[in-house]
Amino acid sequence: MAIFLNSDSRVVVQGMTGSEGRKHTHRMLTSGTQIVGGVTPGKGGQLVEFERGGVPVFNSVGEAMAATDANVTVIFVPAKFTLSAVVEAIEAGIPLAVVITEGVPVKDTAEFFARSQGSATRLIGPNCPGLISPGQSNAGIIPADITKAGRIGLVSKSGTLTYQMMYELRDFGFSSAVGIGGDPIIGTTHIDALQAFEADPDTDAMVMIGEIGGDAEERAADYIAAHVTKPVVGYVAGFTAPEGKTMGHAGAIVSGSSGTAAAKKEALEAAGVRVGKTPSETASLMRQIMTNL
Repeated sequence: MAIFLNSDSRVVVQGMTGSEGRKHTHRMLTSGTQIVGGVTPGKGGQLVEFERGGVPVFNSVGEAMAATDANVTVIFVPAKFTLSAVVEAIEAGIPLAVVITEGVPVKDTAEFFARSQGSATRLIGPNCPGLISPGQSNAGIIPADITKAGRIGLVSKSGTLTYQMMYELRDFGFSSAVGIGGDPIIGTTHIDALQAFEADPDTDAMVMIGEIGGDAEERAADYIAAHVTKPVVGYVAGFTAPEGKTMGHAGAIVSGSSGTAAAKKEALEAAGVRVGKTPSETASLMRQIMTNL
């Protein structure tokens, strides 16, 4: 099994006819993802050719879903068009929308996040690498050839640290790896992924990667203490970040003692999570756990 994405997932790509959309559609197809269509308003009826054949383009997500039974959309559109693209996906009722775009204004994210509440659509992102269930499906920009299928679940705010952790634990492999993004407002959270991994019978242990800023990791620690029975290891990026300076992600900013890496590490350890000082040490902690299971 896997969480959120599996071999039955039927994926459309909003913005497939653009350069980034086309490039990453090719990568997803190569990794075995079922790409059933693209969505670009005004270009419906076209066929985009790839090595594995042509992929039809539709004018809207609703049209694509009606024609292909798509249940996932991956959104590769410029930031200024992301709000309308995500709202379109939500209004069409697609079960999963993966928003890769970075630089989306927070007010736009707040609007489409609010629209998603109570809807049929799970949002992942924005400003995220997407998610992968190795050997089954890959929705986003995560490299498909750096790991294999296995029994570790990974949820991460950081794209590059997602890749590093997948590579370092490639001999054990992953059920799913979910990059949730590091913006101040995101759809799927650490807690959402931890809950799904806890319920997945084919996930034995979890890696959680956070970073400075906000209180998402502290809230995840509370959730782990109350609801998670499987082993969890963690890493918090940003121990050396200067106070008050935004580091990388828009959400990674520390104000006073709030949101510091030390505070997050303390909260996680109080919940029974083993926290590494570096990504490699975190991978080593997970390696110990998996070897002893």
